[in-house]
Amino acid sequence: MNRPIKNNVYWVGKTDWDLRKFHGDEYSTHKGSTYNSYLIREDKVALIDTVWKPFAKEYVENLKSEIDLKKIDYIIVNHAEIDHSGALTELMSHIPDTPIYCTASGLKSIKGQHHKDWNLNVVKTGDKLSLGSKELIFIEAPMLHWPDSMMCYLTGDNILFSNDAFGQHYASEYMFNDLVDQNELFIECIKYYANILTPFSPLVTKKINEVLSFNLPVDLICPSHGVIWREDPVQIIKKYLGWADNYQENQITLVYDSMWENTRVMAEKIMEGIRQADNEVNVKMYNISRSDKNDVILEIFKSKGVLFGSSTINNGILSAMAGLMEEVRGLKFRNKKAASFGSYGWSGESVKMLNDLALKSGFELLNDGIKVLWTPDNEGEALCVEYGRNFAESIK
Repeated sequence: MNRPIKNNVYWVGKTDWDLRKFHGDEYSTHKGSTYNSYLIREDKVALIDTVWKPFAKEYVENLKSEIDLKKIDYIIVNHAEIDHSGALTELMSHIPDTPIYCTASGLKSIKGQHHKDWNLNVVKTGDKLSLGSKELIFIEAPMLHWPDSMMCYLTGDNILFSNDAFGQHYASEYMFNDLVDQNELFIECIKYYANILTPFSPLVTKKINEVLSFNLPVDLICPSHGVIWREDPVQIIKKYLGWADNYQENQITLVYDSMWENTRVMAEKIMEGIRQADNEVNVKMYNISRSDKNDVILEIFKSKGVLFGSSTINNGILSAMAGLMEEVRGLKFRNKKAASFGSYGWSGESVKMLNDLALKSGFELLNDGIKVLWTPDNEGEALCVEYGRNFAESIK
């Protein structure tokens, strides 16, 4: 459906209300998502990005109802990941000679995924494409979050098409940021940043400062997913600069898994100790085998201190914790302190393994951790309370 954005710019994407998992099963999308595609109808017509492959035929049919496809002069691929370029093969079957503009890495990605010999044109930062009285200015954004990523800016209308930057997985009947629930919106924004962009934080800061140095007025920011930033669009840029700067809140998060509830008891007693030591800190606790991992990663991102817990099984840690720790390792969190805990019956390696994994993930390890044999008795529970107090005191 054609939805006007500003002057001759239209949203022609797809709202996916049913989406609950993204990137395979790697990212939870409780609020669905959108695949934003934009049509600019100036003297020359440009189409910016397409939609995810399952919606390709629907997308092209809808586009045909809005415009004669042969009147599209240019196709811009800001990012070739399949949720953005998935409809290219279907679209190009109708207009095979239409020039496509992308980065050098984008050219490789498009060829590698679609296996077609289209009219691909490489652009770099500062290159311009005339649409008549207005121009598209291209800005490369490698590793935000793929090597091929770029943004483009429409002069005259002052619109930044930011691709995956500043987006969120959020489906709504409303298209603009000022029309949706602000709490929902910013939860999805920070979750998106924490789970996808965290490892690239230094690049985020560098790229934002580079874009700001161009002194381009920004009236709208149009990302690839979620709502368009219309009211005070620079607010999300400011949020990104804060999130990229070793972000933390006054929060401690405990994440654990437990075979027979003994490690859970330890977690609860450690939490009790934290509260005794600091009644102002926000404390959250999650059993990772029963919690959404992406929601938990968001809480780790917000925390100044994290406690990881697991029972010992087969000389190792429980599988849900192992999976979480592997994701945490790849996200490269900074400026966070950690410690470990766990119960055991035979050999008790889990705490040391969690310590090693936390160190490899970039956390500052505060101590050697605490482990309890079998079920914590009164003495064991008291030790856990003391451990929690000491942890909280050490990061005040």
